[in-house]
Amino acid sequence: MDLKVIPNIKNLESDNFFLIAGPCAIEGEEMALKIAENCVKICDKLKVPYIFKGSFKKANRSRIDSFTGIGDKKALIILKKIRDHFNVPVITDIHSENDAELAAEYVDILQIPAFLVRQTDLLVAAAKTNKIINLKKGQFMSPESMQFAVNKIIKSGNENLMVTDRGTMFGYKDLIVDFRGIPTMKSYATTVLDVTHSLQKPNHTSGVTGGFPNMIETIARAGVVNEVDGLFIETHFEPENALSDGKNMLPIKSLKEILSRLISIRKTINSFKS
Repeated sequence: MDLKVIPNIKNLESDNFFLIAGPCAIEGEEMALKIAENCVKICDKLKVPYIFKGSFKKANRSRIDSFTGIGDKKALIILKKIRDHFNVPVITDIHSENDAELAAEYVDILQIPAFLVRQTDLLVAAAKTNKIINLKKGQFMSPESMQFAVNKIIKSGNENLMVTDRGTMFGYKDLIVDFRGIPTMKSYATTVLDVTHSLQKPNHTSGVTGGFPNMIETIARAGVVNEVDGLFIETHFEPENALSDGKNMLPIKSLKEILSRLISIRKTINSFKS
């Protein structure tokens, strides 16, 4: 996919990786706008193409009492406000065929969660909105098997898509990133590495997902070295107080410094091609 098809994406001339970043879930308008503002400023300064991410609802929670959202329409209106106010592309995940049609009115990119990437009806419904589609690789799938999910989108008449690795199940309560999957999936579509979800510790005994945020830069560096097209990083001003996935988020105060180092790595890798 040519990144130029993404509405309002900037800084493509820099030849940097692109960044998908934002909170796990939209918790309210003030927090979402504040995170977006900071990410936009950082990415414009560093010349990183930027896409704001926020889930308008969270359907795949371990516990019935976990936070699922502030209301679908309310959260989608906030996403549209971010898109219009900051003039940046926006992505959100969907969980049903009805979600596809609803969310498509407010965002630029529809994301298929990893657990649902084999759901044919959902993929077809997303593709038919003519929005850009981001397919997250199932934790239970090999990189090679993602070609079939990609083909479902293409055969539904939509060639504007990307795929995202978010780690593979490795025994109980752990994930591992197999970096051999990056070149494999790049042969199918634009490829993103979801750094923060790859560091989850799933199915924790309390029913709340754990994580290893101290390893965010380690995983991101390896992704850049292996020429991933984009990085996906969930970030928050107070990860410890986030209502979803706080234990594997990056504190937003660390974003600029980490991105700066990753950009240096990217420049070195690009120099090998000269």
